[in-house]
Amino acid sequence: MAVAKEIMGCSVVEMSSFVSSSKVLLNHGFRQRNQLLGRPAVGVAPATRGLHLRKVVRQPVAAVSEDLMKPAPAVPAEKAVKFKVRAVLTVKNKNKEDLKETLVKHLDALTDKIGRNVVLELISTENDPKTRAPRKSTPAVVKDWSKKTNIKTERVNYTAEFTVDSIFGEVGAITVINKHQKEFFLESITVEGFASGPVHFPCNSWVQSKKDYPGKRVFFSNKTAKSQSLKPYLPSETPAGLRALREKELIELRGDGKGVRKQSDRVYDYDVYNDLGNPDKGISFARPVLGGKEIPFPRRCRTGRLPTDTDAHAESRVEKPLPMYVPRDEQFEEVKQDTFADMRSKAVLHNLIPGLTACLFSDKQDFKMFSDIDSLYKDDSKAGLHDERLKKLPLPPKVIDTIHESSQGIFRYDTPKILTKDKYAWLRDDEFARQAIAGINPVNIESLKVYPPVSRLDPEIYGPQESALKEEHIVGHLDGMTVEQALEGNKLFIVDFHDIYLPFLDRINALDGRKAYATRTIFFLTALGTLKPIAIELTLPPSTPITRSKRVVTPPVDATSDWIWKLAKAHVCSNDAGVHQLVNHWLRTHACMEPFILAAHRRLSVMHPIYKLLDPHMRYTLEINGMARQTLINADGVIEAGFTPGPYCMEMSAAAYKNFWRFDLEGLPADLIRRGMAVPDPAQPHGLKLLIEDYPYANDGLLIWACIENWVKTYVAYYYPSSTVVMSDRELQAWYSEAVNVGHADLRHADWWPSLSTPDDVVSVLTTLIWLASAQHAALNFGQYPYGGYVPNRPPLMRRLVPEPTDPEYTNFLNDPQRYYLGALPSVLQSTGFMAVVDTLSTHSPDEEYIGERNHPSTWSGDAEIIEAFYEFSAEIQRIEKEIERRNADSARRNRCGAGVLPYELLAPSSEPGVTCRGIPNSVSI
Repeated sequence: MAVAKEIMGCSVVEMSSFVSSSKVLLNHGFRQRNQLLGRPAVGVAPATRGLHLRKVVRQPVAAVSEDLMKPAPAVPAEKAVKFKVRAVLTVKNKNKEDLKETLVKHLDALTDKIGRNVVLELISTENDPKTRAPRKSTPAVVKDWSKKTNIKTERVNYTAEFTVDSIFGEVGAITVINKHQKEFFLESITVEGFASGPVHFPCNSWVQSKKDYPGKRVFFSNKTAKSQSLKPYLPSETPAGLRALREKELIELRGDGKGVRKQSDRVYDYDVYNDLGNPDKGISFARPVLGGKEIPFPRRCRTGRLPTDTDAHAESRVEKPLPMYVPRDEQFEEVKQDTFADMRSKAVLHNLIPGLTACLFSDKQDFKMFSDIDSLYKDDSKAGLHDERLKKLPLPPKVIDTIHESSQGIFRYDTPKILTKDKYAWLRDDEFARQAIAGINPVNIESLKVYPPVSRLDPEIYGPQESALKEEHIVGHLDGMTVEQALEGNKLFIVDFHDIYLPFLDRINALDGRKAYATRTIFFLTALGTLKPIAIELTLPPSTPITRSKRVVTPPVDATSDWIWKLAKAHVCSNDAGVHQLVNHWLRTHACMEPFILAAHRRLSVMHPIYKLLDPHMRYTLEINGMARQTLINADGVIEAGFTPGPYCMEMSAAAYKNFWRFDLEGLPADLIRRGMAVPDPAQPHGLKLLIEDYPYANDGLLIWACIENWVKTYVAYYYPSSTVVMSDRELQAWYSEAVNVGHADLRHADWWPSLSTPDDVVSVLTTLIWLASAQHAALNFGQYPYGGYVPNRPPLMRRLVPEPTDPEYTNFLNDPQRYYLGALPSVLQSTGFMAVVDTLSTHSPDEEYIGERNHPSTWSGDAEIIEAFYEFSAEIQRIEKEIERRNADSARRNRCGAGVLPYELLAPSSEPGVTCRGIPNSVSI
């Protein structure tokens, strides 16, 4: 409470600065929070003394005249007098402007002088008893806009003066009309001159020109003047003067579901995924609609674009460099935009030489030696593939020499982390197994309860459900145990991709240059607590000759079986890469989050405490998902080009949504229990006992989960003391109902959807959403280049099956197994294209906001208990980070510490910008 009281007791200037620009965060080397407050701590709780805050940019606050600071005279109500108050607007400038923007800005400066200006109006929390409408101030024009046009600072302060009655009451909202031609980013407004103290409006929004948005933009105050507190309002608590404005704002955000959306719009609406294909380019670019009875899928943000010429059900495409619509405030800020632009340029340079040679020469451009792959990285000093290909280009020798010199840097990739501690670790069976619990996709491994495993697919369509795995395949690898003993002792585990891949294999294997199996891998848990792979089942569709439809490969006993084993593991990794990207990453953290985000903007007022809690966990998600539809998951896009399922990638994602996805099992504890990786045990921390004690993803994830859950419990308990309050909150109920019944309409009748009737229900739903947006996404995303940037470790596609002795190519395999193996991997161009994409996806932007941080603490709550609870949450995140560091140095934890073993840092909360293989952003922002 002490820290919260300090915040609430700040002076006017301190408070203005704090509200407009502070950022709360963990101790990552920044100033302590008391520096922000400008005073020493008094009675700070021990748990929060070590908490630090990011350095704050002190913004200039306009001087407040003595007249303005004098309290309004106390007079009888019938003799109300008028007095003046002043608003200070903080507008954030763009760092870069194109010529058109510059010209329009100067035109606005001229027209501002003749009345085409920015106009504000204050709204009271109280209604006028005569008009039954909210009391309002006189409209006020923003001053000195034209004089400050050429100021180049990041932020510019403007002022405006209002005249109000002494019976005006508390200020609850402010309206803004922008009569200029150009939008501007309004960061905050502070109104000074009321006897009760300054009133703050955190805005952080683009204010559109009246020509794009004819109405008045409304911003709600974070302060009630009498209590001096920053308080969210449940709908039933909304002051009378703000009720209509609150509802009007939500109606406008929902829109009417009609028309083509403009980039300046702020409308959140739903649509199916009918914009991934482009049938106007030809039948090969047509894609089925995702969403509806035929192919269930979550809904995405509606853009309203016109249908294509050849298919009325398909929405026309918008291709780069034109932007995909998302509501204006969801678009990337400049720092994020610059980061993406830099990464695109980097990707072009990395792919330049492979792309040129692929265009100029007709051969497949396979890797011929492993050293060819090594030569793609900056740290490799040997002449390699780039040099050979450069010599073949039809260019003058001087040009070749110049490119060669440059290629040592800008044309080469950074060395992936998987190669930094042991270049050959990826070849080992123990590393192959370790990555199933500590790699980029640690969420598919399951405890094996029945051996052999059995398929759930329809046997009439997909053949016998029985596996080809037999007892004799594994009994020799169980350290003396029988199969029954290993099952009873929870020693057997499986990564099973059989049922998700088999329905698509006929179509996948008919594609040029794509070959795949539906794989199952059996692991044994050793006495050391590590896993070892003991059998791999490779299944082809029943249409394949029976001798080849099911095959079991076991650990090698000679040179030939060693290469067969390597190829089988590569096919498992290729299956894993596809399920990781299409199901666990895209579907479960990107696509399934979007309906909850859309519903939050449509149904929860910005004054609502749950909106304020969720706000940082929704940042940039709609924009990144829109960009994905434009360039990643679209027809012939990056995902189709780089992953085994090709044009069937998104159908596979949709099949997983229909058959496997359940919101009630998306939380970490429920998911671990579902996969049999943990059993309930009240005596254990977190109430679970892990079957693999050293399971880095689960070990660290449970710490983060519990921390989030405790924070959410405190927050929800403060605003929802009973089930009655939960059920009577119409905005909360409308949010959840719409997210389920509209955003996830195709699964809305499922009986597993959690109810939202009690405070515990609210805690469960919100904890799951925050976990998915932050930690789960981080664990699945930011290791993509560190682990997948070396393609042999995780090939995203395979081009050859494992050879059989009867195959025509078997002799070639025996004569040169390394070349056969490399020929089965993606080609040079496929590899470098994939590497460029995962490099971008693994990059943290400089403006990243990490778990335990808030960019704008003033926007969410100033209730003292909540502020203190957030500080405790941030401090606990700091303690977790130190615990993860300790675990990574513990030699007893062999799955994260040892010779050549990478530490598990994907759930370490903080990170620097760039590709770091660590860091938990608050939201799905990449």
